[in-house]
Amino acid sequence: MSEQAGGVSRRRNHKKGLLRRTTFAFSVVLSMGLLASPELAEAQSYRFTTLAIEGNNRIEDAAIASYAGIARGQVVSGGDLNDAYQRILGSGLFESVELTPAGNRLVIRVVEFPTINVVRFEGNRRLKDDVLEAVVESQSRRVLNPATAERDADAIADAYAQSGRIAARVTPRIIRRSENRADLVFEIFEGSLAEIERLSFVGNRVYSDRRLRRELDTKQAGLLRAVVKRDTLVEDRIEFDKQLLRDFYQSRGYVDFRVTGVNAELARERDAYFITFNVEEGQQFTFGEITVTSDLPEVDVETFEKTLKVRSGKTYSPLHVESAISRMEREATRQGLDFVRVEPRISRNDRDLSLDVEFALVRGPRVFVERIDIEGNTTTLDRVVRQQFKVAEGDPFNPREIRDAAERIRALGFFSASDVNARQGSTPDQVIVDVDVEEQPTGSLSFGGTYSTDSGFGLVAGFSERNFLGRGQTLSVNVSTSPDVNDYTLSFVEPAFLGRDVALGFALSYQDSNQSSVRYTNTTGQFQPFLGFSLGDQSRLQVRYTYSDVDMVVPTASAVAGSIIDTEAARGRLNSSEVGYTYTYDSRIGGLNPDASILLEFGQDFAGPGSDVEYVKTTARAVAQTKVLNGDVTLRASLEGGAIYAPDNNTRVHQRFALGSRQFRGFEPFGIGPREVSLGDGGTTVNDGLGGKFFAVARFEAEFPLGLPEEYGISGGVFYDVGSLWGTDGAAGAGTLLYDDFTARQTVGVSIFWDTPIGPLQFNWSKALDKQTFDRDQSFNLTIRTEF
Repeated sequence: MSEQAGGVSRRRNHKKGLLRRTTFAFSVVLSMGLLASPELAEAQSYRFTTLAIEGNNRIEDAAIASYAGIARGQVVSGGDLNDAYQRILGSGLFESVELTPAGNRLVIRVVEFPTINVVRFEGNRRLKDDVLEAVVESQSRRVLNPATAERDADAIADAYAQSGRIAARVTPRIIRRSENRADLVFEIFEGSLAEIERLSFVGNRVYSDRRLRRELDTKQAGLLRAVVKRDTLVEDRIEFDKQLLRDFYQSRGYVDFRVTGVNAELARERDAYFITFNVEEGQQFTFGEITVTSDLPEVDVETFEKTLKVRSGKTYSPLHVESAISRMEREATRQGLDFVRVEPRISRNDRDLSLDVEFALVRGPRVFVERIDIEGNTTTLDRVVRQQFKVAEGDPFNPREIRDAAERIRALGFFSASDVNARQGSTPDQVIVDVDVEEQPTGSLSFGGTYSTDSGFGLVAGFSERNFLGRGQTLSVNVSTSPDVNDYTLSFVEPAFLGRDVALGFALSYQDSNQSSVRYTNTTGQFQPFLGFSLGDQSRLQVRYTYSDVDMVVPTASAVAGSIIDTEAARGRLNSSEVGYTYTYDSRIGGLNPDASILLEFGQDFAGPGSDVEYVKTTARAVAQTKVLNGDVTLRASLEGGAIYAPDNNTRVHQRFALGSRQFRGFEPFGIGPREVSLGDGGTTVNDGLGGKFFAVARFEAEFPLGLPEEYGISGGVFYDVGSLWGTDGAAGAGTLLYDDFTARQTVGVSIFWDTPIGPLQFNWSKALDKQTFDRDQSFNLTIRTEF
């Protein structure tokens, strides 16, 4: 980082003209005063019986005499007079000082610094006045001090350097006013951003530069450099990047990994940086022998061994050790074993590159939590922060639980900074937990546009507040309009109902659907309260109630007498009252393998009493993902299916499944599955997608780099989808019912993934390998990408 420091130093030296020259003039005044007085120059000592002070208006005579430090009748030398001059000038209160001996009388003439009338900033566009005012020390109605003004100029330049504008120059100017007042003006030349042109690594053998760059918070300047703000050099961010690299390698068994240095080279034009991380990877270690021991008679070692999920031979990771300790300590708490702590004792085996881990259950100190003090939360209620602690006042103190609570507080996203520390309480066996936070905005108002190959262009407006009324609740209102669908939603979530890990909320929506691919319109109102809670470290259950009111209408111009769609629409407005649940298991939450993950979902909804139709709808999904070739290539496979059981065989099209482009790429919504077709003399008179009561889809895809600079955020992929949608209620219509049985379709395609500031986009080009005559395929699709 030496090049950056040199640039800042040169910039500061360039700008200090006027004020430094003024200070130099002060010294000249003293020298001229000494030379002008032959007696002072030649005499060896002086004794003054009278001290006269002239020119001061605001500063009292006694204060100036105190700075001089010369008492009446005291014998002083020429050096003592010079020291007195330096002390008066060093007070920072005077623009000039002159000491004139006149026999036994010493005259001190001063010119006071003016009072600052106003502090102004000129030329600043990137950093607003309120930001700069918080940086400078000089303020209105205070004495103007050149040294302070110079420090302020340096502070302003540093603020610009932190935002990536190291070429910024700041020049302080003084504009004299009447009554010894002055305006202090900082003239600012902001300069251009010094972007990071290249991030590279030296010493990495296992993982490529491309793979490591994906782990850094700092990014290279790319196509969207005007929007992305992480492509400038910020020293604190580089330190954070070093920690991210350590976490990345150590989670993969490279326990000896270290960053030996970071070099920042500034381009000759001073508009770009070249950053190089020097690393030492070391060897990859695995878990050796894993044991649980304890000398405490009340501890059943076998019970704690059952909580272990790590196994010998697996790649070593500190995260696995921390996870095992957390589970054991929770088990101890469940058994009522207070003050039992787990100490990991690690033995290194360099011969076979393994680490033996002994989890020793020992007696910890008998320390209790006296209280939890929370400061800095001007908006957020105390209880929102306290809910992140699993301990309360009077509970045994567990340092690990305090660290976990600190992480949960940071994860809330309500605070720009949070600091959790423990200190001794009123007695040695008690501690006080201090929580210092700094609030940040949690609401957002958004306006934008959308595009989909299914629905065309649309407008979106939304309001979201993640900390509603400081209670930690989420409130959002969204409006989305497009030629096919108008959607209005209101949702509310209380994440800690009754102070527990239980999410309580509701969603209220109204949708007006008039899709070009179907002949009917749906007007749907829906109210859905729900309750969600954790069943384990990686599993969660949501239970819900859903009330829906759907009005299905076929316009007169599109009506076909006797068709299935028209018959279903003739039933008019229908409502359904459903209770349901969804179980989710996600190994990405605290998973042991950072390069592989599994997601499992299973849900059911039961429509019964109070509904115009009765059915049981079941859905299931399984997704597996792994990274190969040192993480450069991602392989993903998913299997999804659903079934509807209706005792009276009286479902309607909007209640059945309809596979969209997200579930089955290569086909339009209602593009496959049961279809009513009627051929007349002039061609097809009816071609209605009816949806299906059953579906099953398998998707396989691979994502890989395209060789483009990764700052573009563009990668490629290939996919293969196979599946089917089938089954209706078997009603006869005006046409012929086709594809009511299981008929597999297949598609292949390529994808382009692009990470943009508006979200990750996915472009799909597909080709149907196996389709039916009246299927509606889709060769291109653009969507917002989802992780799973």
